[in-house]
Amino acid sequence: MKAEILKTHCDAETATLSLPSHSEHCITVQASETREMSHSLRDAAARFNATILSQFVFAGSHHYDEFSREMGQTDWPVVWLQGDACKDGDLYSMQAVALSGLTPQPIHLNGRDMGFTYEDETARYCRLRGVIPQDLSASRAEQTRSAFETMDAALKLNGFRFTDTVRTWIYLDRLLDWYDDFNIVRTQYFNETGIFDHMVPASTGIGAGNQYGAAIMMDVLAVQPKDNRLKIQEVISPLQNPALDYKSSFARAVEMAYPTHKNLLISGTASIDPAGKTVHLDDPEKQIRLTMDVVNAILESRGMGWGDLFRGIAYFKDMAYQPVYEKIAAELGIPRFPLAISHADVCRHDLLFEIEVDAVKIA
Repeated sequence: MKAEILKTHCDAETATLSLPSHSEHCITVQASETREMSHSLRDAAARFNATILSQFVFAGSHHYDEFSREMGQTDWPVVWLQGDACKDGDLYSMQAVALSGLTPQPIHLNGRDMGFTYEDETARYCRLRGVIPQDLSASRAEQTRSAFETMDAALKLNGFRFTDTVRTWIYLDRLLDWYDDFNIVRTQYFNETGIFDHMVPASTGIGAGNQYGAAIMMDVLAVQPKDNRLKIQEVISPLQNPALDYKSSFARAVEMAYPTHKNLLISGTASIDPAGKTVHLDDPEKQIRLTMDVVNAILESRGMGWGDLFRGIAYFKDMAYQPVYEKIAAELGIPRFPLAISHADVCRHDLLFEIEVDAVKIA
């Protein structure tokens, strides 16, 4: 039995990767009301009889209590994010990664629901969500280190190593005030844990606050191959130099090659030239075009194209740029896929747009 991808477009945008032992689903919902979004997402997961492994909600913090009531929980395990640029606190989108056909095992640490582990015939997986520091009153640098230490502890508790990490999502409250300081702490921790001797994970770093008031919140994906049937490697961007060149510790992309398919995880990508400088200042259309050129070059370098996109999140510094992206996407022939929308600051004052995507190619 081979893998196959099914994309459907109903009340929720969904993509399903059907594998011999299980299926992986991405579900994205955009609506104007919390009730409509939460029920659409829950109904989509129920149709697949799927367990939600991780969930992002891009909305103002004042929607959180309403969402919790709708979902029937007071502490719903979700990464709830109001982008730093999103002063109005509008509701934008929800995106969930879900699993059916396997029974994920829950992870608990320090009294919190932290995510799941699961395994198939090729690997063990650990999906951590909503990782926050232990002391929310500590300095930003101390909170950053604590968040990485919490992530490390949760991985070790479940038989994983820090070096098994393939992807991180990192959301920093008021990112533009301290992104350089964050990078210093991350690089120090990566040095201490031996990441640079193995593989630097793909990542996204975006300015957004969370429901806990923490300076940092993270989601994490770690993968532990059982044998050489699964090959994991960093992918170089043809149009950009490694982010390590300008002291930002993440890979442009990571590929996981299975016997049945390839999964390409492309990091948050923006309008940056090979020297690491922002280009096309104050021009959202040119920034978006260059960003999509960079993404396309990474896809093509792995034998993929726009039709292989499986999941994504687009981050807009100003929501007036969303129609610009939609026009460019139409011109490029990018088909509909589960793409969440966020109003958030990118990692530099002069960057107007960032996008992350996953792509899947059947072998």
